[in-house]
Amino acid sequence: MVLYLVSALSLNAYVAPAAHVAAPARAAIHMQQLDTPMGVAPINTNTAGFTGGVVPSKRAPVSPDSAILVQGGSLRTWSYRSPSVEQVQVVLSTEGRPLDADIELWHGPDNTPCKMRVYVENGQLRPFSAVIETPRGPNTVAIRNIGQIEFPIAANVVADLVDNPSAECTSASTTIQGGALRTYPFDPRVDSVEVLLMTDGRPLNARIELLQGPNNNKQVIELYTEDGCDRPFFCILETPGSGNVVRIVNTAPVEFPMTAGVVPHSINEYMSGDAILGGDVVMGGDIGPR
Repeated sequence: MVLYLVSALSLNAYVAPAAHVAAPARAAIHMQQLDTPMGVAPINTNTAGFTGGVVPSKRAPVSPDSAILVQGGSLRTWSYRSPSVEQVQVVLSTEGRPLDADIELWHGPDNTPCKMRVYVENGQLRPFSAVIETPRGPNTVAIRNIGQIEFPIAANVVADLVDNPSAECTSASTTIQGGALRTYPFDPRVDSVEVLLMTDGRPLNARIELLQGPNNNKQVIELYTEDGCDRPFFCILETPGSGNVVRIVNTAPVEFPMTAGVVPHSINEYMSGDAILGGDVVMGGDIGPR
């Protein structure tokens, strides 16, 4: 009996240190298993072979079709703090209903260097697309839907892949004096038109109208820019159908001339502009004897 107790005490004396050493290791392994989700390998927390630094997160590119719905009477803003963003493109459309909106560029407190009023008869057939210059950030683009609640607007503002005027549009610019107007008729094969307005550094006040028929405004843009050289205005007007005429009016006094360039942007080569002989036309009629 004495020998058995001595042997048990001796065994406990020799096994106890190993048990004390193995217990913390088991606890650490158990905690690591609890912190690690099932099916995921444990993370190596040894950072001895790494150096300090910040790795930028990879984000998916913004889809060009991603638009924000602006309900009637509401306001949405897009802010750009980086001074590297020098221009943004604003695209507004609807589901076929009229489009009526105010677009403003905010640069600093109580400073609006550019603003415009946009009206489109059919926002699906003729979506509004314009480029706003945003030098020396930060800048904020504000879009307000001034239509009724039954007329929402799909708004999209992008800072990359911005449309730029073609060399033909820049070279075709002509001077429009203050209070004067100029019209530009287009062939039915022209699907869209480029419009570029600028000054020599003076303020720019203009009205751009897209007419289809006598006094039938399909799209109207009332524009103000505090510096037409630093912030020129460029837009693309959709001109489906025939009889489209672009009218540019310089609403400023005679001391503020501006230059306007209006050229075709896209042409439908498959549409024929010639007259079609025949058709459902009845010459004469059933005229009986008198």
